[in-house]
Amino acid sequence: MPDSPTSPAGPAASSAEPRIDLSLEGSEITLLGTAHVSRASADMVRNLIDEGQYDAIAVELCRSRYNALMDPASLSRMDLFSVIRERRVYMVVASLALSAYQQRLADQFGIEAGAEQRTAVRMAQERDLAMLLIDREVGVTLRRLVRNMSWWRRYTLFVGLVLAMVSREDITEEEIERLKEGDVLETTFAELAEDRRDLFVPLIEERDRYMAAKLRAEIAEKGYRRVLAVVGAGHLEGVARHLRADGGNPAASVRDLEEVPPPSRWPRRLPWLVVILILAGFLYGFLKNPALGLELVVEWVLINGTLAATGAALAGGHPLTVLSAFAAAPLTSLNPTIGVGLVTAGVELSLRRPNVGDFSRLRAEVSHYSGWWRNRVSRVFLVFMLSTLGSVIGTYVAGFRIFDKLF
Repeated sequence: MPDSPTSPAGPAASSAEPRIDLSLEGSEITLLGTAHVSRASADMVRNLIDEGQYDAIAVELCRSRYNALMDPASLSRMDLFSVIRERRVYMVVASLALSAYQQRLADQFGIEAGAEQRTAVRMAQERDLAMLLIDREVGVTLRRLVRNMSWWRRYTLFVGLVLAMVSREDITEEEIERLKEGDVLETTFAELAEDRRDLFVPLIEERDRYMAAKLRAEIAEKGYRRVLAVVGAGHLEGVARHLRADGGNPAASVRDLEEVPPPSRWPRRLPWLVVILILAGFLYGFLKNPALGLELVVEWVLINGTLAATGAALAGGHPLTVLSAFAAAPLTSLNPTIGVGLVTAGVELSLRRPNVGDFSRLRAEVSHYSGWWRNRVSRVFLVFMLSTLGSVIGTYVAGFRIFDKLF
């Protein structure tokens, strides 16, 4: 397949944004490598679309990121009960943290992160060109990222991401240079990780393959003759390499890369094993001495309930939410199908239901530490996470206390 790295003629020639032209089964593809924090990239996109005769524009966006980028008001339509019930809280919080980081970029440098993507989408709409969203859903990428991590590493990586995103320290020139080579998601995770290989594969390598396969599938299905694909500079060579190779069945490749590997058996069985051990400890305590058995139950309730309630209180939960954490945690910890966070977040949501203003201010407020506690939407998420963490710690602390008294 012939291809050539070129620079466009005319006004865009002065731009440093890399470009690769490919021929794919009779179709011409222009891959433009952009920096998501560069004004020059948006200008380059504008010039190429003005000068080119494209019939389709592809962008490095998935449907959810597209909605967030082009329709900020979509947050106001979020069903919080569904988010909590389906346990998508961590995904939503990670998305908000990324938005907070982009807001910091805008505040510090006057740079609108994703401006080149907005430009591509807007001009495609104005010219009635086909709009192709070729990136994998961010939720799928994150789930594939964390699937093989331990629970603790998963949680600490997530917390580290959030803390890094809402930090008020100035973004350094070094960070800006890294962002010019990739996107906010991959740059931040790579910076936090000790072992970067387990992050590189789902964040970069798989997405390169996915975007190449998605382009192939769209072209095969719709027969586009000239396509402009706007991707991050860090993905340019990888996408081009996979487009040059014989991709086989692109639709099958897309499906394979969208699958989330099932969790290993031990993480699913461990909570039930803990429950069995705790209940066995209670039973053994009562058999040895009824007073000892009662003492073990009381300690379980006090330790588990107190730590979960402490988490809810630290999250700024309503007093009744804190009480619900104390009451629910000792019971939900013995039933792995229902977490205390589900109870506390539901109680908080019913007592302090967010209004339209909370949703409209959400992205701006979560760019500050205090905003996570001030905004009713983000506070529900904090209640869910911190009460859950308190209950998990309480389970193990109380469990060790029980067996220390038994043996």
